[in-house]
Amino acid sequence: MRLRATPKALALRLDGGETPEAIRALPLPEGLPLEVEVAGPVSQEVLETLLALGRPLTLLPPRNRPSTGTLVVAKTLRSGERVEHPGTVVVLGDVNPGAEVVAGGDVIVVGKLRGLAHAGAYGDEARFIFALELAAKQVRIGPHLAQAPEGEKAPGPELARVEEGRIVVEPWAKRKSPPVPPRSA
Repeated sequence: MRLRATPKALALRLDGGETPEAIRALPLPEGLPLEVEVAGPVSQEVLETLLALGRPLTLLPPRNRPSTGTLVVAKTLRSGERVEHPGTVVVLGDVNPGAEVVAGGDVIVVGKLRGLAHAGAYGDEARFIFALELAAKQVRIGPHLAQAPEGEKAPGPELARVEEGRIVVEPWAKRKSPPVPPRSA
């Protein structure tokens, strides 16, 4: 959730997962209407709380973020390094602890993912995170957040995606692939 003042209104961005209590706790100056950008799944209770604030309210769709294709990072990301891109990010190397990859699209790591990865950073929960070794303490997809359980580590490539409102991680080898059509010579 982000709140900023514009000359004509208070602009509020809802990323999803906000609570009615968080809405009621917002420091809202008097006299300005609310323009609410809904960028993630918002509950009925949150919408009712916004209406109960008693000020003019305009609901806006999420801003279209241009997908600028794929960014390929051909190196290992060290602690403190951050890569952010509105499209898909492919890292040809490791993402070490303390490094971050934030993508509007998918995150693909051809190496070990031990830092933070956020796919669908602008609210798109249909994105995924793939790594040859997924050892991150935390991953994000759209508005969803998952923390790795202690001690569990699957060998081989893994894919993280959102299923029924939560992040699931599955071994790449167990995925069912559609048959590849024969090539003509």
